[in-house]
Amino acid sequence: MYKEIGVFEYGNVVLEKLIPGLFLTTKKGDIINTMIIGWGGINIVWGRPVFMVLVRDSRATYDLIESSGEFTVSVPMGDNLQGAIKICGTKSLREINKFDYCNLTPVIGRTIDTPIIGEAKIHYECKVIYKQTLDQDKVPGAVKTKYYNEASSNNANHTVYFGEILDQYIFEKDK
Repeated sequence: MYKEIGVFEYGNVVLEKLIPGLFLTTKKGDIINTMIIGWGGINIVWGRPVFMVLVRDSRATYDLIESSGEFTVSVPMGDNLQGAIKICGTKSLREINKFDYCNLTPVIGRTIDTPIIGEAKIHYECKVIYKQTLDQDKVPGAVKTKYYNEASSNNANHTVYFGEILDQYIFEKDK
């Protein structure tokens, strides 16, 4: 069952749920992957509602989003997905199928080809309208030391994706 919501209606919830994390899902052909994001948010850019997300270039998700140009963000609301958040935040598609391992249900999106996470509650379907790889020369020193040293993810960099929000809703699985 779908319930229409306004783009910013649950904006405060999205920000609160960034820690422990939101599901970012993307798809290329038959390959679907989800990962956990803790950085990003809903904004207005060029008069359009966008969900800004950061993805490291070392992640399997990076290759998928680069190919598909779209993604969904699914916001978990209770504690029922804490285990899945932990797994999806630490394991790679290169290691496991996170949907199978965590018993997550990919539900076909209403507007784009990328599915949402059926067990989450709030969903945003987004089409990439702009992307920018971080310029490491302009990243503040303390941030660079903490997040971009050789010990952190093979010194991988982030790309910021600006996904125009094409659809947003609450989804509840039929019981």
